[in-house]
Amino acid sequence: MKSAVETLSPTRVKLTVEVPFEELKPALDSAYKRIAAQVNIPGFRKGKVPARIIDQRIGRAAVLEEAVNDAVGANLDAAVREHQVKLLGRPEVEVGDIKDNEPLEFTAEADVVPEFDLPDYEGLEVTVDAADVQDEDVDKQLDALRSRFGTLLPVERASQTGDSLLFDMSGVSDGEPVEDLVANALSYELGSDGMIPGFDEAVTGASAGDERQFDFVPEAGEYEGRTIVVTVTVTTVRERKLPDVDDDFAQLASEFDTIEELKEDLRDRVGRVKVLEQAYAAREKVSEALLAAVEIPIPEGVLATQVEQHFQDGHGDDDHREAVATEVRESFKSQLVLDKIADIEKLTVSESELSSWLVAQAPRYGLSPDQFAQELVQSGQVSSAVSEVRRSKALAHVLEHARIVDSRGDVIDLSDINGEDLISPDGDDHDHDHDHDHDHDETESVVTDQE
Repeated sequence: MKSAVETLSPTRVKLTVEVPFEELKPALDSAYKRIAAQVNIPGFRKGKVPARIIDQRIGRAAVLEEAVNDAVGANLDAAVREHQVKLLGRPEVEVGDIKDNEPLEFTAEADVVPEFDLPDYEGLEVTVDAADVQDEDVDKQLDALRSRFGTLLPVERASQTGDSLLFDMSGVSDGEPVEDLVANALSYELGSDGMIPGFDEAVTGASAGDERQFDFVPEAGEYEGRTIVVTVTVTTVRERKLPDVDDDFAQLASEFDTIEELKEDLRDRVGRVKVLEQAYAAREKVSEALLAAVEIPIPEGVLATQVEQHFQDGHGDDDHREAVATEVRESFKSQLVLDKIADIEKLTVSESELSSWLVAQAPRYGLSPDQFAQELVQSGQVSSAVSEVRRSKALAHVLEHARIVDSRGDVIDLSDINGEDLISPDGDDHDHDHDHDHDHDETESVVTDQE
């Protein structure tokens, strides 16, 4: 086999391949076997039809075409390896005229990983907010802890945010009851945003015995796009009475004898959470600085394909499309940069690291880690999962060697932070929403751990 590569653009190449006819013999033998197993010819058992009979009855041209289909894939792979081409997406293959006893010639155009230079990522400097613990931070955690030991007492007044309501609910659409919205004696904390849209606004200000109605239009499911008239009857309004902030409460809610000891422990815990939040903020800023320092041509074909896949269900408008295109472009750029850093640093993914990623990911899809692992295997996505973890490790490596200072100019030492904590569980190192949620969960856990 002879092959050559031509660079069409920084992100696209053309491979030209010529395969001598004698090298097609394995593919021809396989083609004859497959055809023999598929055809019924009188006088011959299935799968035992000689090649000359197949040539007579089916035609040599059909055999050649079948063989070429195999030969193109195998020889294209060989040419890609020979020229160390990193393909992106499926190549566009064009095969020349297929003639008996003559070389097979074909070309393949494909998007490829572009060449680019990395910035000096050792010692990047970024600034994050100072991890100051304010009195109100401690008070917030203390109030959250008090609420867990609070008592709900019925009140004869209009409901307000923070009250716990007991209520009955029903829904009707086009005169027919909506079974999923029929419930009695439900309990709900007003303002916690845990009910269907419009609920809180409708029942705020309602007293025991009041009935309120509002319209709800589901965005998915059986009633998608249809108006449901929801009726809520408030049966009881209860107010949460919090325990006093004193030594008795400290002894009830913790292992401490005094309220001052409890407050000091909460202050330490909040401080540790804020340091972790600093680490997440530093990771995000390091990622932004890294991407801002490098220019990479993005293959437009790959970009267009991913954007079209996002909109294949027909939703979205032009403005949304532009936003998605920007997001895809930045995400792809990040992948290229982190992959290259991982190559340079020779980073690998251990079985335990992949297992940790699976455990973190599985709940997002409503699956157990074992089920999620099986889904990845069946869909052929294991290598993608490994790549995501490897990219996260690359970013963690850059962060480990970065210079992090806070808004006061003090150098932040992240060496006490577990490296695995700096690897995004979802493998997306630019998901601001995920970072925010993680920080929020960590802060809430201060009270949970204390309890």
